[in-house]
Amino acid sequence: MLTVALDVTGGDRAPRAPVQGAASAVGADEDLEVLLIGEPSRVRDVLASLDATSRARERLEVVEARDRIDPEEPPAMAVRRKPDSAIVKGLRMVAGGEADAFVSAGSTGAVMAGSLLELEALPGVDRPAIGAVFPTVDTPTLVLDVGANVNCRPRHLHQFAHLGLIYAREMLDRTSPRIGLLNVGEEAKKGDEVVAAAHDLLSDDGALNFVGNVEGNQIISGSCDVLVCDGFVGNALLKFFESMAEFVVGWLDSHGGGDDAPSGLWELLSVLDYAEYGGAPLLGVNGVSIVCHGSSSPRAIENALGFAARSVRSGMVEHLAREMERAAPTADEEPAHR
Repeated sequence: MLTVALDVTGGDRAPRAPVQGAASAVGADEDLEVLLIGEPSRVRDVLASLDATSRARERLEVVEARDRIDPEEPPAMAVRRKPDSAIVKGLRMVAGGEADAFVSAGSTGAVMAGSLLELEALPGVDRPAIGAVFPTVDTPTLVLDVGANVNCRPRHLHQFAHLGLIYAREMLDRTSPRIGLLNVGEEAKKGDEVVAAAHDLLSDDGALNFVGNVEGNQIISGSCDVLVCDGFVGNALLKFFESMAEFVVGWLDSHGGGDDAPSGLWELLSVLDYAEYGGAPLLGVNGVSIVCHGSSSPRAIENALGFAARSVRSGMVEHLAREMERAAPTADEEPAHR
């Protein structure tokens, strides 16, 4: 039995959406158990209202958490001051072997700080990165970092490439993932000093199938399998992609064309829907830690739990650890920009 610890206190729709998503997840996967971490009385009220089979309910266990970390709280301070929060408690269960993975729609900063504190970074990783899967006209592209690290050095971007390499192999089934570097032009010397130096590191690394710089208008064409950037740019890009489906649906409704829209358009909108992917993994920590959108629906939580289970079963963290250990000697080198 695979066990996932779920924070049911975080997100705009807590605890109903997380609990509903968990019930659907265990109903779809008979080898999955979910620990519902939150206020027991509220969690049990939601459970009582669900139409779940008794067998599925047996694999939903309520775990008490007396504290809650709010998004406005300083993340590092909050995880230290609130050890009985769902975020800290769930991550400690993973670190202690009581759970195989952790999922939360709560504070992204707190999940990252808690993951670093409780799970620790893998050897060879200076800064873990959040990876998000972006739809393209071809196959999905993993973009990292999308919010964990605003200011990066060249070696951090180099490390992100190696983290993305293993993710793309294990979770996206890419045999030789194409690695791209997000930039303002295709030429090697484009961009600021950090990006230019990162280009040199990626170009000189024979273990990477580096395809060069990728401009913003090339992302949607599927020009690479893994796209590397700092968290400031990546988060802005993620928020733009997430807003597209909502914008198009709103535009159609306001113009009275929703019912007459071609079926292909609704298929496209479903591809753009973040709920289809569920959550974004924090890559580079010694455990599976999944960050969900704050407004995650039950379906998004269900998909995040399924993704967490697949990550554990694939041995993704173990493969990441081996890759980073192998890449560590070159990851520390930062050549002068040529």
